[in-house]
Amino acid sequence: MTTALPTAVDVAARAVDVWKVYGSGEAQVVALHGVSVELERGRFTAIMGPSGSGKSTLMHCLAGLDTVTRGEVFVGDTRVSGLGDRALTDLRRDKVGFIFQQFNLLPTLTAEENILLPLSIAGRKPDRQWFDTVVDTVGLRDRLRHRPTQLSGGQQQRVACARALVARPEVIFADEPTGNLDSRSGAEVLSFLRSSVREYGQTIVMVTHDAGAASYADRVIFLADGRIVDELREPTSEAVLERLKRLDVTSAEAAAAGSGAV
Repeated sequence: MTTALPTAVDVAARAVDVWKVYGSGEAQVVALHGVSVELERGRFTAIMGPSGSGKSTLMHCLAGLDTVTRGEVFVGDTRVSGLGDRALTDLRRDKVGFIFQQFNLLPTLTAEENILLPLSIAGRKPDRQWFDTVVDTVGLRDRLRHRPTQLSGGQQQRVACARALVARPEVIFADEPTGNLDSRSGAEVLSFLRSSVREYGQTIVMVTHDAGAASYADRVIFLADGRIVDELREPTSEAVLERLKRLDVTSAEAAAAGSGAV
């Protein structure tokens, strides 16, 4: 019995034979080598790999933050590659949410105003019940009137998480979303991200180096040298660590072969 592949309506974002090349000549760096991947709607996907594997580049291309050298990228049924600046701005505002290590909060706005900023820009009124759920889950209820300079790094990251989630975009792209949180706060945020997928149908794509964080995902995609080399469904921390060890060994062997070492 064969398993049916996801149909177009089941795919929130996809890359089709995507190449990303920086520089030229001897300085040329190929960050992505013909990557094709489908990210299912209503699922939590983690992207992992060694430093320099292309995981952040892939996420940036999927989110429309970086252009591709060759190939195509889609968010839903919108072809991202080739969009003009105005159309890209509309896509990022209406369909995509972001959580990055650099919080990108506006210093003159309070935490609440930062959280609601994407909705304000889009001219949309917030769902106050959902807003309260987000704020309470990430533990910001008593910090809503504070500006970023009055918040710790971990609190600022939680504001960034809440900002991405409150608009309920089609896809949230998260780059190390718990990187600046302590283990307890990080677990709370990851649990909320996972529940937002399972209970509300949110789609999340997360780049991480943390096997524990990846274990919250439904699927882990592994990159090495700009290529997808493996994936894992229903991951555990132990299984993710084992796959990463294999990648490290393979990368070391390839480097040794390339240098002529024996």
